[in-house]
Amino acid sequence: MEHIRGRLLGALQGAIGAFDRTIGWHRAGIALSIVIVVVAATILYRILQGVEFGKVTAALCQTDAGDIAFAALCVAGAYLTLTCYDLFALRTIRRPDVPYRIAALASFTSFSIGHNLGGAVVTAGAIRYRIYSAWNLSLIDVAKICFVTGLTFWLGNAFVLGIALALEPAAASAVDHLPASANRAIAFILLGAIGCYVAWVWRRPRRIGMNNWQVTLPGGPITLVQIAIGVFDLTFCALAMYVLLPDQPAVGLIAVIVIFIFATLLGFASYAPSGLGIFDAAMIVALQQFPKEEMLASLLLFRLIYYIIPFVLALIAIGIREVTLNLASHRANAPARRTGPDPSR
Repeated sequence: MEHIRGRLLGALQGAIGAFDRTIGWHRAGIALSIVIVVVAATILYRILQGVEFGKVTAALCQTDAGDIAFAALCVAGAYLTLTCYDLFALRTIRRPDVPYRIAALASFTSFSIGHNLGGAVVTAGAIRYRIYSAWNLSLIDVAKICFVTGLTFWLGNAFVLGIALALEPAAASAVDHLPASANRAIAFILLGAIGCYVAWVWRRPRRIGMNNWQVTLPGGPITLVQIAIGVFDLTFCALAMYVLLPDQPAVGLIAVIVIFIFATLLGFASYAPSGLGIFDAAMIVALQQFPKEEMLASLLLFRLIYYIIPFVLALIAIGIREVTLNLASHRANAPARRTGPDPSR
């Protein structure tokens, strides 16, 4: 039995190696992203045919100001939670000396700008390095922070998606075209995987990576805090989208959370800036009970509140910081003013 298992494992490793040499995982990822973008763009093009944009404008004007304000409050809560991503990561890599205000600035600006420009791994990492280098964090330290924040995001997403899918498995069928029983099975797999991971890190300290790139994963109790951060972030975002949806016909919050997470993950997989087009197509297809014009109005408002306004604020914050640093550097390098008479005169 062990011999057969070893042969199967060897064959699997050989197949993976052959795939990596001939095609490559990077090329496969790019191809998958292109397929997602093309399919979503085609679907969105067909959806928008026949849309009366005058009705979209009317739906925007008719949106209740109180709903917009509450959605903005939820988005503010989401970005406030986002600041905990970097704060948690700094504690994980043993850099508690970096104050919260710096962690908040790095987290807010990197996420806001990274989401809107696309290629968040590169853009967000570059912004974090620019900010954290002033606190003597190396490129390796920043890479570790990016890893921990990414882990927080995925743990939170998987947990919320697992709970929501278990409660509303039919809601995902409009996106993944799987029967409700299959979606509920996916939910249990996700929750089981998270449970195994928590049990794994609970037993003793776990380290991944090699040499200077090694990261000590948070222990069991702290991992629960990590998951909670991701859960609050995602819940605030989904709640903002839910509030902006049309009032009729009524749709449950759990169903919206399921659809929102699926649409968000498709947007991330496409590498398109802020999931543009992909997220929107998935939301419109999954929520077909709403008129297209009203759904477009809701999506436009969500993009304005969640993406555009924070993006502008992040650019302003970065700009103010750079100007302040340049002025301070100029003053420090400027020659001291003479207080007495010039001896050469």
